[in-house]
Amino acid sequence: MRGPPPLRRLRVFPALICLLALAAHSRADGSPRGFNLGQALESCGVTWTHPGRNSSDSMPLGNGAIGLNVWTEPGGDLLFYIGATDAWTEDPAGSWGLAKLGRIRVSLSPRALGPGEPFVQELKLHDGEIIVKEGDAARAVVLRVWVDANHPVIHVEATSERPAAVRVALEDWRTARVGATSPDIVFAGRKGRIAWCHHDGPGSDPHVLNLTFGAVISGRGFRSVDSHTLESSPESGTRAISISPLTLPDTVPAVWLAEAERRAAIDGSVDLEAERREHRRYWDAFWHRSWIFLKGRNQAAETTQGYVLQRFVTACAGRGRYPIKFNGSLFVVDQAAERIGGQGRVYSPVSADYRMWGGSYWFQNTRAMYWPRLAAGDFDEMQPFFRMYRDLLPANAALVRRYYGHGGAYCAETTPFWGGLKDLKGNGEGYYGDNYYTDLLELTQMGLDYWEYTGDRGFLGGTVLPVAGAILTFFDGHFPRDASGRLVLDPDNALETYWKVRNPAPDIAGLHAVLDRLLALPGGLVPAGDRVAWQRIRSELPELPTGTVGGRKVLLPCEGPLSAKVRNSENPELYAIHPFRLFGVGRPGLELARDTFAVRRVKRSGCWVQDPIQAAMLGLPDLARDDVAFDLTRRDPGEKFPAFWERGNDYMPDEDNGGNGENGLQQMLLQADGRRLFLLPAWPAGWDADFKLHAPLQTTVEGSVRGGRLTALVVTPSARRRDIELPPGQRLP
Repeated sequence: MRGPPPLRRLRVFPALICLLALAAHSRADGSPRGFNLGQALESCGVTWTHPGRNSSDSMPLGNGAIGLNVWTEPGGDLLFYIGATDAWTEDPAGSWGLAKLGRIRVSLSPRALGPGEPFVQELKLHDGEIIVKEGDAARAVVLRVWVDANHPVIHVEATSERPAAVRVALEDWRTARVGATSPDIVFAGRKGRIAWCHHDGPGSDPHVLNLTFGAVISGRGFRSVDSHTLESSPESGTRAISISPLTLPDTVPAVWLAEAERRAAIDGSVDLEAERREHRRYWDAFWHRSWIFLKGRNQAAETTQGYVLQRFVTACAGRGRYPIKFNGSLFVVDQAAERIGGQGRVYSPVSADYRMWGGSYWFQNTRAMYWPRLAAGDFDEMQPFFRMYRDLLPANAALVRRYYGHGGAYCAETTPFWGGLKDLKGNGEGYYGDNYYTDLLELTQMGLDYWEYTGDRGFLGGTVLPVAGAILTFFDGHFPRDASGRLVLDPDNALETYWKVRNPAPDIAGLHAVLDRLLALPGGLVPAGDRVAWQRIRSELPELPTGTVGGRKVLLPCEGPLSAKVRNSENPELYAIHPFRLFGVGRPGLELARDTFAVRRVKRSGCWVQDPIQAAMLGLPDLARDDVAFDLTRRDPGEKFPAFWERGNDYMPDEDNGGNGENGLQQMLLQADGRRLFLLPAWPAGWDADFKLHAPLQTTVEGSVRGGRLTALVVTPSARRRDIELPPGQRLP
């Protein structure tokens, strides 16, 4: 066994070419069958012609479980950090909780890159690799890096035209205990190999005790210089290096080493060209799942590049053991001066292990990367997200029973990967994440979408229904009824903004949305007893709170006077639009929702703000366009890669920012309501598009937009074409 398959393939190049290149992508008749995906990817890629200064000048690469930050120093040395979704240190919820495995340096002697000599570093999206070309023809060196999409191994290939020795070295910075984090173990005497690990020993959080992670480096023809360094003999041609990361639970370093070296021996003996072909086949299939390419005004080319690169970055980290971290994913780097401390007011140099907001998962932030996976067709990348929250239910259910004496479960807004809840009885005025019960309602909503998109009955029965059953049983048992028999959600947070209020809009919207959908499931898929209980709960739900602003009826964040001051910057009433879709294009009450959106308290863009998604769902094209373009062009000023997003309220690269930009752009093109498919529900003037997106009932919709009109359309299966609805005045091509 080589390990579980991880990811798909992609490629990146200069965005400035997009406006010219995309014009030739369709045939004269506008058919999407004439669209050239390979050219479109190349036109939106990333190529650098100067080496970097440090890790902030790195490119991302990965296979879904293993992620790299790759950069080249001025002298020509290739460096990269290795990250993994399961590399938890002794304090997994802390700021240094999800660590890098290590930093690797690859150098050649004599060096190929002198002052002023040609240099190119290119991220090849379609092939899932990075190519570095150094030096002129007589001294040329080519370095190729790829993380096998089908196996947990990193490949580095160095090709030189003249004899040169290749050296690979582990650069380890965890050499002494710092806080809770112990030093790494670098194993001595490993002939022709470098092997190291980090072991969570005594004193670790019990959930990671004896977790061990690290890697083994090997290469044919390489000899050991010392425990940290391998070197080849000076020769021309290609030298291949394999790096085999491994994380094992409940083990000791000696046992980890034996298994890691066994796997490294397999990785080093494979047919590299055969593995490369399968790797590229994977990435080719990934890119053919879906796409959106724009041309026109208002940052169309840059927005296209941002969308493509965000999808790539998500794919690089989306198939591991645990979900993507919103605060940097696997691609955080070391910083010369970073905010640390309880209030974020202390500045200090930090290693690439550090991330603000720590190792726990904020549901509100984590979900932003996963909603866009549905329309993109990236269903495999959603599994870690669903799996983690489903698996924490039994432990949380036991705590609910102990604290409150009733059944069901919820998840805390902020939770480590194993779950856990606080006893909220007598918690005074409350807190941001206390009395916050919305998350599993939204997870159920997303899970029901997944079921509708894929038709996966095993997922419905094994994940969606258990999650739905847990959260609905919790609401049923946790809250009282009023004199008329209606549920009274009090005390209950309206997100993190209004603490301990009565009948908050997000939970009421979520209960209405998921119960209606659960009760609409075909007979035989839901146990009869559950259906009866859910019908009863549905009959007891309160209505969404409403009021009047400026003489117009609007939705409110909660019912009655606020019992707490405003604490955060969210619009809870807009959860009835997204994620719960009670209002939107093609649904009743659109004007009520638009009026509510117009007077929303918080009007912002970027980071975790949902304005671009909600604007698109309300059919507001210009606002949606501006917010989406903002999100998908908002590079962090300290990072070189164009899709390493500005931190906002998170940490760079901010994955919320990119995920919400993806989602907003998809909703501008295609929205679904039951069988109905709304094309161009919020499409702005000045943008043309070629696209392929997924929809419910195992459907794909592929088309072209020119001058604001749909000029080509392919719907699969073709019977779903009758479910397409276009804006007034347009007809199907």
